[in-house]
Amino acid sequence: MKNAIVFLLFLLLHAPAWACEACERNQPKLLKGITHGTGPQSGWDMPIIYVSIAIVVFTLVLALKYLIKPNEGASDHIKRAIFTTPSPDHGH
Repeated sequence: MKNAIVFLLFLLLHAPAWACEACERNQPKLLKGITHGTGPQSGWDMPIIYVSIAIVVFTLVLALKYLIKPNEGASDHIKRAIFTTPSPDHGH
């Protein structure tokens, strides 16, 4: 696991080496050296990217929150439903 994290950090730190010189000139300041291509084509491209980033970050924060502290001790937690629901007879 530690090796995978180190490898991912290595890739992220060397991300500016991914774009070629021609693509780097065409990209906006925020994306220079990171991606290939022509860059944003309309005024909606960057807002869409920002909203997508916000959704991903929000989802990641919630996933980590519920992974670290799931609050399963609450009396209304769904897992408690099996303790209060009577079991069916299954035809007996």
